Amino acid sequence: MSENCTHDCSSCSADCSSRDMRVPANAMSSIKRVIAVVSGKGGVGKSTVTASLAVAMAKKGRKVAILDADITGPSIPTAFGIHQKATGTDAGIDPAVTAGGIKLMSLNLLTANETDPVIWRGPVIAGVVTQFWQEVVWGDVDYMFVDMPPGTGDVPLTVFQSLPVDGVIVVTSPQDLVSMIVTKAVNMAKMMDIPVLGLVENYSYFQCPDCGKRHAIFGESHLDQVAAELEVPVLAKLPIDPALAAAFDAGQIESASTNYMEELAARLDG
Repeated sequence: MSENCTHDCSSCSADCSSRDMRVPANAMSSIKRVIAVVSGKGGVGKSTVTASLAVAMAKKGRKVAILDADITGPSIPTAFGIHQKATGTDAGIDPAVTAGGIKLMSLNLLTANETDPVIWRGPVIAGVVTQFWQEVVWGDVDYMFVDMPPGTGDVPLTVFQSLPVDGVIVVTSPQDLVSMIVTKAVNMAKMMDIPVLGLVENYSYFQCPDCGKRHAIFGESHLDQVAAELEVPVLAKLPIDPALAAAFDAGQIESASTNYMEELAARLDG
């Protein structure tokens, strides 16, 4: 990437995807697989999917970590009830470890107050993500999930270029603009030569606890058609789950029961 890079791939003639610009992880880290969880826009439950998927993978006995790359809107520590500040040694920054053994790093673990706003320009924010990869002592990790900010800006570009991303999961919701939004996210991954593992539709339906009938609260899903056009698989259609949302807000995501997320973890861990 040139020092004059504008971070706007759509108007750039440079073929960055053909260059290996990945940076090494911390010397005391061995990370087998990196999966980025992305969304075309905010409000689709991307962080909830990331956190609960990490929990499901950990329950399978895998060593799991989460790199919270949503620098301006970090929420991963909240999901796990982690509020202490990160510490470190000469070897690097030590990640926080949840009750279930999931390692995580987020800007909220470094700021004086969790509510402090991050008023930084894009390249600075992107640089923090690279630091998390390089300076955190992750140790042995089977799966690292990267919780990305929404959209196709500086941070996704940095992650795709600098980290050895093995695949991308695109999280979306059943709304009218889903086709355009999902297409942008998928096309960015393809432009950067990152495999798209598949699409996850969150808030796909609400299942009545009394009669079991499913209701499409946000409209009927068109995800199958979009996936076929983009030639990517549909990994899951997740329900509106008030209990999961409450567990996330209460910092008890590891205690939530989500059979559908365990099925998704099993698909990825093939």
